[in-house]
Amino acid sequence: MTQMYTLDLPNIHRFAVGFDRIFDELHRTAGTLNGTNYPPYNIIKQSETAYLIEVAVAGFEEAELDVEVVDLELIIRGENKRSNPEGTTYLHQGIAARNFVRTFALHENVEVRSATVRNGILTVALEHVIPESAKPKKIAITFQK
Repeated sequence: MTQMYTLDLPNIHRFAVGFDRIFDELHRTAGTLNGTNYPPYNIIKQSETAYLIEVAVAGFEEAELDVEVVDLELIIRGENKRSNPEGTTYLHQGIAARNFVRTFALHENVEVRSATVRNGILTVALEHVIPESAKPKKIAITFQK
């Protein structure tokens, strides 16, 4: 028989110090949810500290893409600055090249290492860098007589 546990969130402060930041982060992260599926993307965990975000950007030129980090958010923009060549008549236009903004919430210790485009896929490499102050440390015990 499996035992179910409930979490009494209003009283979590009695035994969990500093977890209020987690709820603040969840609230901030929920604000980055995007209602569109364009452009499609992947998030890949390569190791305990390395991640890749892949975004399909086929049809965008170098000057039409922008990647930046602002206030712990990775913002990827694509702005199609080209117009259809004059006299072009499409019988079917299924290749999307519309403008987009895709936002990803980042943990405070996640750093963007690189952004590259290959074969129509923009790959953003991220690394979770653990600061020395957050790493485990031994505390010396002093015995007094």
